[in-house]
This record gives sequence, C-alpha cells and structure tokens, in this order.
Amino acid sequence: MFTGLVEEVGKVSQVRSKGEAMLLTVQAHKVLEGVKDGDSIAVNGVCLTVTSYTNDSFTADVMPETYRRSSLSFLNRGATVNLERAMEIGSRFGGHIVQGHVDGLARIQGSYEDGNAVVFSLELEDQDQLRYIIPKGSITIDGISLTVVKVEEATVFVSIIPHTLSQTALQHRKAGDIVNIECDIIGKYVEHLLGFQAAGRRQETKSKPSKLSSSFLQEHGFM
Repeated sequence: MFTGLVEEVGKVSQVRSKGEAMLLTVQAHKVLEGVKDGDSIAVNGVCLTVTSYTNDSFTADVMPETYRRSSLSFLNRGATVNLERAMEIGSRFGGHIVQGHVDGLARIQGSYEDGNAVVFSLELEDQDQLRYIIPKGSITIDGISLTVVKVEEATVFVSIIPHTLSQTALQHRKAGDIVNIECDIIGKYVEHLLGFQAAGRRQETKSKPSKLSSSFLQEHGFM
C-alpha cells in the first residue's frame, strides 16, 4: 500500500528483458534506507518487489502482466523514475490509497501554467476508465497522488504545485509521453460489489418460481 507521495527520483541503470519479462535495476538513495529483500517499492506507480540491492541501487523483477499493462516496458537506461516505499503503519497519510496496481496508460497532451501551478492534460488509452475519474477526486499519475481538476470527454486535467513538480520525474515529461495511471480504488470496489449484488438479485429472481397462478388470483378476488 502506498500514498502517492514520491520520496525521490531514481535513475534506471540497467534493463534486462527477455520477451515480456524484465529485470530492472534502479539507482536510488532514500528508498534504500532500511531496505530488505522482499520489500515493496513503487516505480512510476508500479509496485515492485526488491530482489537484491546494493548501497546505491536495487533490482526488481517485472512480470509479463506488469510489462504489458504499464509504461515500464518503455524504460531505457538513464530514464528517471518516481520512487516510493510502502507506507508504514502510524505514519501520516498525505496522499490517497494507492495500491501500485496500474489500471492503464495515458498520453500527455500538453501542459500550461495556472497561477503558481501547472496543469497537465492527459488522454486515457482506455476510455472505459473515465467512469472512475471525477472532478476533485484523486488519481495517481506515474505514482504521484494528484487531484483531478476537470474531465472533458476523453481528456483528464490534473494540477500540480511547483514543489511536487520539482521533486518528481514529471518535470521531465513532455507532450506525447506515456504515463501510468491508477484510478481511485474506492470507485472500483463499489462498482464490483454493486455488480455482484445485481447478479445475485437476478439469480434469486430466476431461481424462485412465481406464486402467481389463476387459482391464486381467483382466491384473492382478482378473477
């Protein structure tokens, strides 16, 4: 579990790919404090498991499902990435609930200044995900917890303050770049549960025989 508050920007030092499987090595400092094999670190919003580490880097496996669904497949040596360790119990919860399970990709259309903030416009690859995104709701962009400013058709607008921009890899992104998105988990769970309830009601209605019959209607004065 993460919060979407990026702790540092790391640099990819090695990428080893075999088909849709990848071994990723990232140079870092802060996220290595107290690190152990098996720890979770979000890389551009993707939850990865540390398989080995040194004083200044860690290595993680990227499985085919993650490779196919995230922008990690586009990473090359020297790329900058947002890093966050899994949250600790009892620490401040400054962002929102982030699983590190990427829902899909979005393409940056552009950005513009709005007072002391910068607004990014994003086009989602899968427009079905728009149902989970609401104005003033939360969304994760490359591991950064951001607030949705507005949604116009297939375009999502998010605003970011100068401090966050300067402390994340988003400062290096430009129009045309691909980023990972994770929608707010609450909407996804509500939809899933409501779907189960609706399916249960349909099944219950189908399995229960109707009590209506001509004799029932006659007995109660309807015929």
